[in-house]
Amino acid sequence: MASWYLGKIRYQKEDEAGSLKTINEVYLVDAVSYTESEARLYKQIVTGASDFSVTSISRMRLADLFAYEEGEQWFKAKVIYFSVDEKSGKEKKIVNYMLVNADGIQQALDRINESMRNFLIPYETTDINLTPILDVFPYSAEEDKEEEIPANMRPLSEVMAERAVAENAETENA
Repeated sequence: MASWYLGKIRYQKEDEAGSLKTINEVYLVDAVSYTESEARLYKQIVTGASDFSVTSISRMRLADLFAYEEGEQWFKAKVIYFSVDEKSGKEKKIVNYMLVNADGIQQALDRINESMRNFLIPYETTDINLTPILDVFPYSAEEDKEEEIPANMRPLSEVMAERAVAENAETENA
């Protein structure tokens, strides 16, 4: 299950008039810790400004994230599931939050319903709010791939082993 962190960055950008303007932006990052989320923000964000800082990182509780090709804005939806407690027979409400990108509130609601159409438990979408999130960075296994060692380089252990063999050969010949 993904752990989502909301990262806020701040940087200064020159406007058309030539004066510096402070820009605040919000991004969502899938990471295992606050430290990793900050590192991924520094790695992912290209603002055109070399001097930007991460001003805050907070955990965002999400049950699901629905990403579509089209959709400039990110909406956070509150979805309530209704289930029956087996022991007491009472109806229980379970609240979950979901994030979806869309061009408007109606499209966001339609996309949530479309994504949950195979859901067997009754649910109700009670709130949909526009978020300030500009982009979402889900985890990618490609980020963890280590860079390949260039052909002209070898591991240090191999070089040291060769040196040891060469030194032993010199001392035996002497």
